[in-house]
Amino acid sequence: MNYNNKTVWITGASSGIGRELAIQFAELGASVILSARNVEKLTALKDELKGGGHLILPLDLAKPEEVLSKVTAAINELPAIDILINNGGISQRSLFLENDFKVYRQLMEVNYFGLVALTKAVLPSMVARKSGSVVAISSVAGKVGSKLRTGYSGTKFAVVGFMDCLRAEVKEHNIHCLTICPGFIKTAIAHNSLNPQGVAQNKSEQAIENGMDVKVAASKMINAINSKKDEVIVGQGLSGWAPTIKRFFPRLFNRLTAKVNFK
Repeated sequence: MNYNNKTVWITGASSGIGRELAIQFAELGASVILSARNVEKLTALKDELKGGGHLILPLDLAKPEEVLSKVTAAINELPAIDILINNGGISQRSLFLENDFKVYRQLMEVNYFGLVALTKAVLPSMVARKSGSVVAISSVAGKVGSKLRTGYSGTKFAVVGFMDCLRAEVKEHNIHCLTICPGFIKTAIAHNSLNPQGVAQNKSEQAIENGMDVKVAASKMINAINSKKDEVIVGQGLSGWAPTIKRFFPRLFNRLTAKVNFK
């Protein structure tokens, strides 16, 4: 699909899936709005992108009220947003009994409320034009649960539910809503995952290192956007099949997840 004269806004654009989506959309002709906290990385990425018209708008999703006010104030000065990709987020690798309560607050602010705030600011302009796509990067952990993910999985389940409701509400306005649930993808998500004290664990995990290449994953996500799908699983191996196994063999899946640490 040709994305000339289209504007795609991507959060979490400084690394991983967000960065690769920005590269591939730019190659398809889109102008990209890049959001994350790290301005230096966003600037380097902007300089790398093919084409022109790309913008940087730093956002801290951990401060959703600030996101809502900042974007609402700026939205009329920005190009019309054709696709909003809510990709920014953080994960977790820690047991419920060991976690500080603040970890759950951190995860929910970034993964859920940050997403809701940005969507709240951008969606009215799409509705006014009767055109646009809202994309949420949830997770396979938003469809099935496992050890060490109580906070992360809870936020991603919330994203899936939010998008299901939003999709029903805006269908009459010709707005497309897509929920993407990645499995294990080769990114830095494991390094940035929070420990019981809410600090990045700064270590890799074999499951992530053996996961789907991020370029392949991003290409599949763009294809799902092109096809106007409602929800898609992007993963390989167990991470790709987990929702199906859970659906048809729930007791077996629950026994397996009680035995295995996905690290």
